[in-house]
Amino acid sequence: MGSALKDLNKLPVEVRTHIGHALNAAQRGERAPSAKALRGFHGSDVLEIVVSDRSGTFRAAYLIRFPEVIVVLHVFQKKSKTGIETPREDMALINRRLKTAIFQLKAIQNEKKSERPH
Repeated sequence: MGSALKDLNKLPVEVRTHIGHALNAAQRGERAPSAKALRGFHGSDVLEIVVSDRSGTFRAAYLIRFPEVIVVLHVFQKKSKTGIETPREDMALINRRLKTAIFQLKAIQNEKKSERPH
């Protein structure tokens, strides 16, 4: 969603590789050890991958509600020096993209249902 792919490609190679492996596991219906439910979102439909290296801590938030697709909502470097909480601006962006993704994916599902012969 949005700039997530572009933001992912800006990360250090090791971080991109780690996130890529975790997203690949999600596509197979598995959960990587570094993936956990993102706080602030009810249920476990929105997960986050947290990766740290010498240049900082990086996060990727993604949606797993729809089994046929994994939606990467946001990829960013956590800049806050205090606490482990995801910054408010990043949470707001994830929430906006989540709403858009759910709306679009439900529309696609409904379209597919209407195309099926009865």
